[in-house]
Amino acid sequence: MKALVQMKRHIKLQTLISILFILAAGMAVADPKHGIAMYGEPVLPQDFVSLPYANINAPQGGRITLGERGSFDSLNPFILKGKAPYGVKAHTFESLLGRSYDEPFTLYGLLAESVETSDARDWVEFTLRKEARFSDNTPLTIEDVIWSFETLGSEGHPRYVRSWGKVSRIEKTGERSVRLYSDSGDQELPLILGLRPILKKADFEDREFAASSLEPITGSGPYVIDKFEAGRFIQFKRNQNYWGNNIAFNRGRHNVSELRYDYYLDGNVIFEAFKAGKISYYREGNGAKWLENYNFERIKSGKASKSVIPHKRPSGMKGLAMNTRRAKFSDWRVREALIRAFDYDNFNEKVYGGTKIRFGSFFSNSKLGMSHGPADGRVKELLMPFESSLLPGTLDGYLYPEGDGKRNRKGLREATKLMSDAGWDTVQGVLKDKNDNAFEIEIMLQNNASELEAITNIYVDALKRLGIQVTVATLDSAVFRERKKSYDFDMMPNLWWLSLSPGNEQKLYWGPKGVTEPGTRNYMGAKDPAIEPLIDHLLTATKQSEFVAATKALDRVLTAGRYVVPFGYDNISRLAHDSSMRFPKRLPMYGDWSGFLPDVWWITDN
Repeated sequence: MKALVQMKRHIKLQTLISILFILAAGMAVADPKHGIAMYGEPVLPQDFVSLPYANINAPQGGRITLGERGSFDSLNPFILKGKAPYGVKAHTFESLLGRSYDEPFTLYGLLAESVETSDARDWVEFTLRKEARFSDNTPLTIEDVIWSFETLGSEGHPRYVRSWGKVSRIEKTGERSVRLYSDSGDQELPLILGLRPILKKADFEDREFAASSLEPITGSGPYVIDKFEAGRFIQFKRNQNYWGNNIAFNRGRHNVSELRYDYYLDGNVIFEAFKAGKISYYREGNGAKWLENYNFERIKSGKASKSVIPHKRPSGMKGLAMNTRRAKFSDWRVREALIRAFDYDNFNEKVYGGTKIRFGSFFSNSKLGMSHGPADGRVKELLMPFESSLLPGTLDGYLYPEGDGKRNRKGLREATKLMSDAGWDTVQGVLKDKNDNAFEIEIMLQNNASELEAITNIYVDALKRLGIQVTVATLDSAVFRERKKSYDFDMMPNLWWLSLSPGNEQKLYWGPKGVTEPGTRNYMGAKDPAIEPLIDHLLTATKQSEFVAATKALDRVLTAGRYVVPFGYDNISRLAHDSSMRFPKRLPMYGDWSGFLPDVWWITDN
């Protein structure tokens, strides 16, 4: 009997130990890691030497002068007020994690030596490097990190405020560690938080954070502001005491000693400045000009070179956005007619020498792009709850119309039929509705945009053949931006860049708030009921297959929504540059994207 009691006690003890072991294992859901990927594990190992597209043997020194269009009146790039130079945020500030552009969305330790998160990603913890310092050689602390998150989240640009709204609390967990919690289910949020810039709290003890100012802010990045003249130029010099010179993420990067941005009001003047040797490189977006206009002296003498950089990122979308907030564009048949009226072949040949690739969809040129046949599998399952509201082509497949090589006669006939079906018929050469109202369009352009003017002129000719009355409004940049921001237009050209890891920015691009709230990039006023749930699904997907399916489904809704008269895209970048400028042979997946030029370039004497 005594032995039986002892046996039962032993079993209970073993059971208790097992339960405690299981509980302990359940609590140990994460370990500090050197990086974090949106899905799966980072490609680079813990002991990686450098990013794969950086040359660790690149020489350091030299100067690059860049040409920028526009102007600037602020040095605070983190607020809505004012216009700050791109280079300030790119070169003088850093985040806890940095992005590798050779993976869809993977971050590695920068200011932080490690990152950890739960399987559910309902919290994320960052541990600072001991050596992390600001450019004035003062230590970068957890207090600076917490202050930066809270201040950007409450007073910063809306892009910071939106993400901060998903954080339930933030707490200091150690001398160099901080943890942020969220119950939003947003799988991307830990990565987004890892990319938030870290500012120096002491800089704002006696100044208002949200006020636009030309007073520099102390950063921790590889460059500091050397000198500037508002609206004309800004120059950065490499910080000789930069704290991060020797960490793996930075090896082979930031090789150029001086970076200068000169500002011009006209894009054509920037090209002339490159021809004259006043700036160091020029991105050419026109394939015809690339073949015809680069026989000037700097190229022929060998002082300048031409380089083609391929990429594997999504095409995005570029074209004339139709504002569906205007009643005349609310009918999908009207939008389809306006798409069919566009003579793509003529435009491509006349403006780009036939070098553009026709858009397949918003995410074409990538695995995220929709197939053009009927939806099936998981993509169809995600779309079916919205079947009654989906436009024709979403489920059964949609293709942008092909030209017929005959001044688009077929397209114009189809456009006429679609407009008639939508209640618009030609009366004495003028397209009118049953109430005798003429169909009128204003196409809004920014001045000094010669290519867009050429494209628009081709399109206007086609629209007039349909009986549509067209006005082209060419505006200065300030007026154009204001009307664009407030959605005060009929049609206008726009470009949406898209990555291999679409996330929270998708709500900014096509989310329902943008239908009425100004300042988003939902310029077309897209409001299909399927859009927001599909974005939510891709944000909360825990498996890559589920994320891809949600993106493909979203791509179908956007493409069949017929919101844009699409132009064409390139799967390469064309760079003309000083021959002394070099870049690694091993190119990143994203090609000529952020983190490429000038980040991994260098200057030679040869």
